[in-house]
Amino acid sequence: MGTRTTVAALAGTALLALTGCGASTVSDKPAAPRTTPGTPTPATTAAPGKATTTETANLPNMTGKRLQYAQDQAQAAGFYGLASHDALGRGRMQAFDRNWKVCSQTPAAGKHTTDTKIDFATVKLEEECPPKDAGTPQAAGTTMPDFKGKSVKAAREALDSGYSITVNDATGQNRIVFMESNWQVCTQNPTPGTELDGQPVKFNAVKFNEPC
Repeated sequence: MGTRTTVAALAGTALLALTGCGASTVSDKPAAPRTTPGTPTPATTAAPGKATTTETANLPNMTGKRLQYAQDQAQAAGFYGLASHDALGRGRMQAFDRNWKVCSQTPAAGKHTTDTKIDFATVKLEEECPPKDAGTPQAAGTTMPDFKGKSVKAAREALDSGYSITVNDATGQNRIVFMESNWQVCTQNPTPGTELDGQPVKFNAVKFNEPC
């Protein structure tokens, strides 16, 4: 009986000693984060006031190419700030890029920083490029511009949004001017050169394939 008690006491003492030794090996420091093979190392932040490096790349000449292809090629070259507009000045949206072609580009082909904004002047595939890019509609200012031959949409965008604008079918058929980028101004009131002072504006228009 005494022998069993002594053995049990010795076993308990050994267990406490082992537990104490194990506790002494535990570190208070947090474990280092594990990384998966192939995981990129986070980039370090540049010191305050230190200039960052901007990459340069060669922008190809996209003239004559489909807009969708031109955009893909620009992105492949490293340019992602892309825009496009109607080279005829009608303010049409390039809803389906594959149906438009590039007439010119800004900036021209060559070396540029990759954060440069690229703007393509475009027309539909079946249309001829104009001798000069008409650009996007510009603000009218303080006097009424001459909008004859311009799209109704371009005329509307040139005027302040506070103006009341009425558009009528110049053929007398009372058609609804639904898509204003497809209609051209024939006559206008106020007349060109008139001071703009909040007065109502009226356009008589026809479709672009029709004579005024």
